Order: sequence, then structure tokens, then C-alpha cells
Amino acid sequence: MRKWKTLGVVFVLVLALVAAGCTQQTTTTGTQTPTQTPIVTKTEEGKYEITIYTGSGPGSVYFAIGSMLAKVTNKKSDLIAAKAVTSGASVANAKAVGKAEAQVAIIQNDVTWYAWEGKYQFEGNPIKVLRGVGTLYPEPIQIVVRADSDIKTLEDLAGKKVVVGAAGSGCAATAERILKAAEVWDKIEPVYQTFEEAAQSLVLGQVDAEFTVIAYPAPAINQIAVKVPVRLIPVPDDVIKKLHDQGYPFYVKVVIPKGTYNGMTEDAQTVAVKSTLVVHKDLPDEAVYEITKILYENIEELAKAHQVAKQIDINHAFDGLMIPLHPGAVKYYEEHGITVPEDLKG
Repeated sequence: MRKWKTLGVVFVLVLALVAAGCTQQTTTTGTQTPTQTPIVTKTEEGKYEITIYTGSGPGSVYFAIGSMLAKVTNKKSDLIAAKAVTSGASVANAKAVGKAEAQVAIIQNDVTWYAWEGKYQFEGNPIKVLRGVGTLYPEPIQIVVRADSDIKTLEDLAGKKVVVGAAGSGCAATAERILKAAEVWDKIEPVYQTFEEAAQSLVLGQVDAEFTVIAYPAPAINQIAVKVPVRLIPVPDDVIKKLHDQGYPFYVKVVIPKGTYNGMTEDAQTVAVKSTLVVHKDLPDEAVYEITKILYENIEELAKAHQVAKQIDINHAFDGLMIPLHPGAVKYYEEHGITVPEDLKG
């Protein structure tokens, strides 16, 4: 009898252990909701700790503007402690926001569109957590020739050596799109060089024209113009319409004024992508409202880092914006009498 009693106790203990094991297994396979890392933490003083992804280094316009935005925010905000860091620019910045490694970033609007739609570098991995604060300033496609060149139009590039950008670059892709829309891509001799290489080639007369995608006035083009006067080739309305019809809605029309570079005696119409200030969708509304406020109310301060900041205009904040706005930004615009299109309210 004692033997059966002992066996019974052992049997009960085994059942208890098995039950405990089953319970633990169920927990680790998903019945317990994992703790989610918050998108933003706070300092001991209660400020939101925000990381801004900028550009590739001190020579980058994104780095200059993003770093100054962080500096001004820290100086004027009781709500936010900001830190600007270098990055791989637009594509890397979009991915960083997607992973919540950054709460704020500066990104080209074409890249925000690719990220949102899951195209090109984001194929199969769309980033739907991106939200806009607004577009900042245009980064035009500048097609540079020497002022004494006989090239006046895109069609005149036929038969010429044209630097389209570095191999595999966004500039090269843009140059190809524009030249195909103008029906001259198959008629040029494309040359793949960096900005620095292209500048030297144009000065020496080794190439006839070069494409750059950069905010104006561009130091890279000024370096050419101080040696030989230059002009910019215009991109006409019919080519811009073709680009839009072909599925590139992010290109916006801009006019680069005469006198921007030595030798430039006429305005030049072209297309541009637009730099865009983006945030993570889960960043609190009050934090995004504060960022939007600081952006528009301190443009002169931002311009101390780079004069391109003077082109930031609240009345053109939605030009080329390819993603929904954050509610915190919407609140700021509406309080300042800016009508926000319904399709931009994310």
C-alpha cells in the first residue's frame, strides 16, 4: 500500500511539472504581448530625447541644416533635447526612421515616395511610419555648360559628351529620365563622373555638359564658374509634363535666377526634388508641433548654417510632399491659417 502511495505522489509531481512546462511554452510562443520599445524617451528633466538624422558629414547641406535645427531646438525649447548625427543621407535616413533609430530626418521627396511605396531600394519593404513636417527647399537638376557653348537646349546635347553623374547615383538616374523624356538619351555620349571630376572635365573642355542634383547656389558649380563662365540649360514644360505622366510626380518646377553663377545672364527653368523634414508617426503630437514651430520661426538662424535655408517657406510646405503630414504639424499649419489638403492628413 505504501508503495502505491509513493507512486501516486510521484505521478502527481510529474503531472505538475508537465503542466508547468506547457504553460511556459505557451508563454514563449506568443500568448504574452512583448514589451514595445517606446519611440522616444525622456531626459531626467522631462524633455523628449530626439535624434535627427542629417547627411554624410560637415560638407553636406543636410548636415548643416539638421545640425543647426538641433542647436536652435536645444536653445529655444523646454520640451525637446535634440541631437543631430551624420548619416548616409536620404535612403539611410528613411530606413533609420523606419527602425525608430531616428525620430526626425531630412530626406529627398523622391526617396520618401520610394520608401512609402516600397520601390527601388525599398522593394518589398515599404516604410509606412514616415510622416511629413513639410518640404524645405528645392534640390534642382542643374545642367551646366560653359557660357560660350553653342548648346542652348536639351536637344542640342545630341552628339555631345555629357556627364550624367557618378555610376549608379541618383543623379545619373535623374539625368537618364530627363534625357529620355527629351528624346535625346540615345543621342548623347554619357560620361559617368563625380561632381569633382565633372567640374575639372568641363573646365578643361573634355566634356560638353554636366548634370548635378544639388541646392543652389552650389559650391561645386561656383568652382567651375570662377574659372570659366557658365550657363544652365532649361528643362521645358513639355519635358516636365512627360516626367509626371511617366510616373514621377515628385519633380517640381523651379526657376534658378540669373546671376546665380558667373556667366549666367538669364533665368533657367528646371525640375527639382525637394528636401523634406520627416518624423516617425508615433512621435507625440506636442513634440512635432514644437519642431514645426521652431523650423518656421527660426529660418534666419538656420540660414547661418547654409543660406539655402532662406528658401524654406511655409506657404510652399506641401510642394512635392509625397507622404502624409504628422498631426502635430497639421495643428501648427492650421493655427497659422494654412489650409492642409485632406489627402495629406495622415
